[in-house]
Amino acid sequence: MSDLAHYLRISNLLAGNLNIHTALGSVKAEIDKIIEFDHLDICLTDTDKTWNTSYEVGLQTTWSTSRTLVRQSPVRDILLGKTDHLLTGNALNDPRYVFPGAESAPILHHEFRSRVNVAMKVLGEVVGSLNCSSKKENFYDERHVEQVRILADMLAPYFYALRANEKANTEAVFRARILAREEGLRLGALSLTDALEAERQRIGMDLHDQTLADLTRIARDIRPGLTTVQHHRLQQQIQNMIQDLRDIIDTSIPTILELFGFQHAVLTHMERAVSRDCTPQFDVEDQTGGNVDALPETTRIAIFRICQEAINNAVLHSGATHISVVASCQDPRGDLKIEICDNGQFQTRTGKPGSGFAHMKTRAHLIGAKFEHSTEDGTRITVKLPQTAQEAERAEHEDFAG
Repeated sequence: MSDLAHYLRISNLLAGNLNIHTALGSVKAEIDKIIEFDHLDICLTDTDKTWNTSYEVGLQTTWSTSRTLVRQSPVRDILLGKTDHLLTGNALNDPRYVFPGAESAPILHHEFRSRVNVAMKVLGEVVGSLNCSSKKENFYDERHVEQVRILADMLAPYFYALRANEKANTEAVFRARILAREEGLRLGALSLTDALEAERQRIGMDLHDQTLADLTRIARDIRPGLTTVQHHRLQQQIQNMIQDLRDIIDTSIPTILELFGFQHAVLTHMERAVSRDCTPQFDVEDQTGGNVDALPETTRIAIFRICQEAINNAVLHSGATHISVVASCQDPRGDLKIEICDNGQFQTRTGKPGSGFAHMKTRAHLIGAKFEHSTEDGTRITVKLPQTAQEAERAEHEDFAG
């Protein structure tokens, strides 16, 4: 079969392919009949000519695993428009391919000696290069350059269009994710606003039903001629009321978190919570080396509030005999993980099925964390804060502070 027949077959095989990888794979066998190669790849540049992406068939190399800076590419002279082709009998010692900072590891690792590279152009503009490599030395000559040039002219418009479509699809998916996240955060913020309003009402009721009632009773009991016992009883009532006010304030403003850090704040809340109705065993561990305390204030408080809610649920509703809170780092990514576990029996509060989980989940999502919970063999709540979310929070906090 003549080269012309192979070129025509390549055109037919390309039709209907909507993916660069499958399109290149579909024509590999026909290209191999025109020009023999051990490795074939198409290198396409971004619009600003800063980065390039490789798509390869034959031997798989690191070129296709990530983008490469154009200035570090072994075919940079083509991508930057300095020449329309490169030809070498031994790329292993050719300074055009192997130079300081070059992404030439595949050339050296796979011993791609002979190479022929031709510019791919659309409307006269270089959009990439078509690259053939052989392990044999001095395998390609000028005749092969012309063959690759014809292939490059055929493939360039098609792969350029596929790349544009791929980029458009990626951007569309990215925009859709952004919109979905924004909508999720909006709904989450509304849910949290409702929760905060309910919290304000709870505080108001505590002040009305407890503190105000105590003050009214004390005011009624104060009268001339109090005995020592009556005077002592009033002092004790005032001390109890002061402690109740402190509990309400500590629940509203996590000052201990600011003063003494995450582990101490959670431990203090745990001690106060378990002293109410039951006495389960408990432990709090911070295995992050203080990373939780290094988080921005809003993130740190959100994590603390989730721990508070989970501890309160365990103490008040589960009958647990053991509660634990563990903060750890997940290597190698550096993600933070907070786990709150108890061995109690999960129960939903009447009239508010799952509302506690919903509030905790909302708080987690608002700081970019992943929230998971399990109610088998007790309750396990897991909050995972990715390293990217931590960096984004810090950057936003620094921008705001600046």
